[in-house]
Amino acid sequence: MQFEPVIGLEVHCQLATESKLFCGCSTTFGAAANHHVCEVCLGMPGTLPVLNKKAVNFAIKLALAVGGKVREQSVFARKQYFYPDLPKGYQITQFDRPYCEGGTVQVNANYSVDLIRIHIEEDAGKNIHEREASHVDYNRAGIPLVEIVTKPVIKSAADAAAYLRSLRSLVRHIGISDGNLEEGSFRCDANVSIRPVGSMNLGTRCEIKNLNSFRNVERAITYEIERQKELISSGSKVIQQTLLFDAESGRTLPMRSKEESHDYRYFPDPDLPLLHIDTERLAAVERELPELPLAMSARFIENYGLPEHDADMLTQDRDVASYFEKSVSATDGKVPAKIVANWVIGEIVPLATEQKWNFLKPVISCNGLAALLKLIGIGTISNKIAKSVFEEMVKTGEDPQSIVNRLGLIQVSDEDAIIKVVDQILDDNPDQIAQFLAGKEKVLGFFVGQIMRASKGKMNPGLVNTILIKRLESRRG
Repeated sequence: MQFEPVIGLEVHCQLATESKLFCGCSTTFGAAANHHVCEVCLGMPGTLPVLNKKAVNFAIKLALAVGGKVREQSVFARKQYFYPDLPKGYQITQFDRPYCEGGTVQVNANYSVDLIRIHIEEDAGKNIHEREASHVDYNRAGIPLVEIVTKPVIKSAADAAAYLRSLRSLVRHIGISDGNLEEGSFRCDANVSIRPVGSMNLGTRCEIKNLNSFRNVERAITYEIERQKELISSGSKVIQQTLLFDAESGRTLPMRSKEESHDYRYFPDPDLPLLHIDTERLAAVERELPELPLAMSARFIENYGLPEHDADMLTQDRDVASYFEKSVSATDGKVPAKIVANWVIGEIVPLATEQKWNFLKPVISCNGLAALLKLIGIGTISNKIAKSVFEEMVKTGEDPQSIVNRLGLIQVSDEDAIIKVVDQILDDNPDQIAQFLAGKEKVLGFFVGQIMRASKGKMNPGLVNTILIKRLESRRG
C-alpha cells in the first residue's frame, strides 16, 4: 500500500518586547537563573496580570501580514496542567476565541501554506536536568508568544522546512521577533500522520515537540513518516502520543500520551477582560507594516535584474536587504547590482554571521563596500586582490584605496609588462605549449595560474588571457 504524509505545524514565536506578557519583568536572554521573575509571573496569591500592549500590536502585525481575520473581541483562557516549569499550574493562552483566524504564509511564488489560527499566549519556564537533580529556571515563564497553527496541508518534510524558513523570515522582516532558534525564540511542534494515497481520512497523528532547527525538523518528520509506515505495513497501529526527537540517534522517542483539549480544562481567565481590537487600532498597526519579503524579492528581480535565488537570499532579512540597496546606491551606477549582490551574499553575510555584527552598524559600511567594488570596476585591482583588501578592511577599518596604496596592490594593466611575464612563463613550460598546440585548451588555466602567481595576483586577468592566447598562437608552425 502506498501512503502519503499529512503534516501540520505549530510554531511558538517569541515577540520582541522588552517586558513579559503580563508583568514588567525583562525578557532579555541569558540572565542568571530566576533573576527575571516577580510575584506575577511566579503566580503568587493576590497578584493580577496586566496585558502588554506592545505584544498585542506585534501579534496584530503578524495577522495582517498573513492576511488573517482579526477578531474584534477575543478571549484569554487558562490552560491547566501541572508541570514543574509552570508556576501558576496553568498557562494563560487563547482557546476557542483566538485573536486571529485563517491567513496564509506565502513560501514562494508557487507554494503557500494556509493557517487555522494564530493566538497569543505566555511561555512556560525551563526544566534543567542533571545527573543527580533537576532544576527549574522561571526567567522564561511569562514571555510573550504567538502560536501559529497551520492546517494539515503540508505534504513533505522538505516543504515543512521551507515553510518554517519563510515564516521566520517574515516575523524578522516585520520586526516582531528575532527568530533566534538557538535561544528558543522560534520553536516548532510537528503533527505527523500518514494515510493511503487518495484517501480523504486523516490517520492517527503524533506530535513531535520542541524542534529548534530547520535541519532537525526535516530529520524528525522524515523519520516519523517512515516509522508510521513500518508500523502500519507490519499490521500494528499508530498510537497517538507526544514524541521528542533525539538529534543524536535521529529517532523520535515517546514522551507521553497525546492530550486533547478537554484534558486541559480550558476556561476564560477571570482576571483578564475581553481583548478588544477595533478598526482604528488595526489601521494604525497596518500603517507600520513594511514591504513584505515576497514583494521585496519581486521588486529586486524587476529593478536590479537579479536572479530569483539572489533576490530571495537578500530579502530574507530586512536589514540585509537595506544594506544591499544602500550599497548599490553608493556605487553611483558604476557597478552592476549583480556584482554587489554576489559580494553581499558571499562575503558580507557570512562575515556578519561569524562575527555577530549588526547590519545597522556594520563592520564594512555600504560606502566601504561600494568603494571596493568600484576599484575592481575601473581596473585598479583584480577580484583576487579585492578579497585581500576586504580582509584588511575588516582588520583595520581603513578605506580600500588607502589599503591598496599602502600595500602596493594596484593592478598591472601595462601590456609590455604583462608580455614580459607571459613570455617568461611560456619559455619555462615548453611541454604545456605543445599540449595547447595539440588542442588541449584546458592547459590555459595552468598558464594563467603561473602568470598570476608570478605577478602576485596583480596583473589584469582580462589582459593576461588576451595576451596569453595571442603569444601561444604566435608559436604555431
